Amino acid sequence: MTTTLNIHHFEFLLTGAVWTIVLSAMAFVGGGAVGFFVAIARITPFKAVRIVSMAYVQLIQGTPLLVIMFIIYFGLPTLGLSVSPLVAAGVSLTVYVSAYLGEIWRGCLESVPKAQWEAAECLALTKPQRMFKVILPQAVRIATPPTVGFSVQIVKNTSLASVVGFVELTRAGQLINNSIFEPFLTYLIVAALYFCLCFPLSAFSQRLERTGPRKRATTTSAA
Repeated sequence: MTTTLNIHHFEFLLTGAVWTIVLSAMAFVGGGAVGFFVAIARITPFKAVRIVSMAYVQLIQGTPLLVIMFIIYFGLPTLGLSVSPLVAAGVSLTVYVSAYLGEIWRGCLESVPKAQWEAAECLALTKPQRMFKVILPQAVRIATPPTVGFSVQIVKNTSLASVVGFVELTRAGQLINNSIFEPFLTYLIVAALYFCLCFPLSAFSQRLERTGPRKRATTTSAA
């Protein structure tokens, strides 16, 4: 039995890192798609839709991601619906991410100056035209830094997928440690790989936060 880390172990960890990226992308795309509709529902003039969307956000934000994974992976089979670890992790993260991105984007939509909404209405644009041609382009610029920053949390939260048996980076580290019993070195490498995945996103988010206000101020001065 191999009792020390070798190149094959490192390759296994890299494979786990790749699956971490895949799972993060699934969660971001799926959660973003649902989160967009959540954000729109949160600002709709229809009160019933606002109440339902707000209840959804509060329910998901008030429930630990780990519990959501348990419900989907262990709970659904009791109802006759079995899911794979990848599907359970992907759906759980999508639901979780949608609630947070929905709230982030709802705040960004509401931060667009009221005058912009009124100007779009004065141009006799339809409601979809006002949203997609006037409001959303401005909201996207505001939402980019916090969205990129939240993507770091998505990457780190994928580690919880290990509890349902999905072999991402954390689970790969667990399996290797179970075979060689070197937890310090194994998890140090795992931590380093997570850092390599998260640091560029954190740095990019911080850069956007620094440059965004200056660019807007420069544009305003020039006008």
